[in-house]
Amino acid sequence: MSTVHYQLVEVAPYINWLYFFHAWGFPARFAAIANVHGCDSCRAGWLASFPEEERAKAAEAMQLHKEAQRMLTTLAAQGYQTHVRFGLFPCNSDGDDILVEAAVPDGSPSGHTCLSFLRQQSAPFLCLADFIRPVNPEAQRDCIGIFAACADEGIEQLYADGTPAADAYKHLLCQTLADRLAEAAIERAHEAIRKFYWGYAPDEQLSIADLHAERFQGIRPAVGYPSLPDQSLNFDLDRLINFSSIGIRLTEHGAMQPHASVSGLMISHPQARYFSIGHIGDDQFLDYAQRKGRSTEALRPYLSTLLAVTHTAG
Repeated sequence: MSTVHYQLVEVAPYINWLYFFHAWGFPARFAAIANVHGCDSCRAGWLASFPEEERAKAAEAMQLHKEAQRMLTTLAAQGYQTHVRFGLFPCNSDGDDILVEAAVPDGSPSGHTCLSFLRQQSAPFLCLADFIRPVNPEAQRDCIGIFAACADEGIEQLYADGTPAADAYKHLLCQTLADRLAEAAIERAHEAIRKFYWGYAPDEQLSIADLHAERFQGIRPAVGYPSLPDQSLNFDLDRLINFSSIGIRLTEHGAMQPHASVSGLMISHPQARYFSIGHIGDDQFLDYAQRKGRSTEALRPYLSTLLAVTHTAG
């Protein structure tokens, strides 16, 4: 188990500005301002590259990026940080489950923790467990990474209503930057994990743009995203790596606090790829609940957007 604390200057280069601008309602093309040299000539040239009817919007994007950079400098000077917690565990897959060789206080006496996953019900019928070596008589083990990352909670509370320095615009700016900083922290950490801690890609030489385009070996699916839609998985991951060690708390529904947090898995298989589970039927829903040892009533709120039919209680 490892914990890494990054200064903001260490993770700022890893920020994916595309998602920052998306949060502010800007189309993807305006995020390119983050790649433009800061001199007046380069910025003027970038602005001139837009059709006349889009230049006002491009100027807004330019100003927003400038103010975001200033805020990052301020936050760094105030000592705010980002934090990453991760563990690398021996494991094997068993059907649509991954058996992690790690005991938890309320877990199985076998020394294994079972993580259950959903499978697509349309081609190509993928499940994340497909990318982990199956249980085999030769006792060959695979490895899986489990992570959580966050930005200091104080960042997203700055300039909030009721504070002496209340400012709605700056408050939103800090919130959206905190989200990006948490993601940037795990981006940087995952790079180090692939090259050094896990070491399955020691010769990797990728640019930041390559990292954002996910050109590295393996995948890093996050809880709540299309291939890991069940937020209750956070309870299982928390028991394995202890989110609270970096200040992350879980609500009764598995949501993370601070909001600027991310958790998930790291899988090294060269053919591993991202996918969306999509709708699931009654048979898979019941099977999934049984594998997790939960009732369908307890799981329904976590999977409501995936359920194509009405289910009976289990």
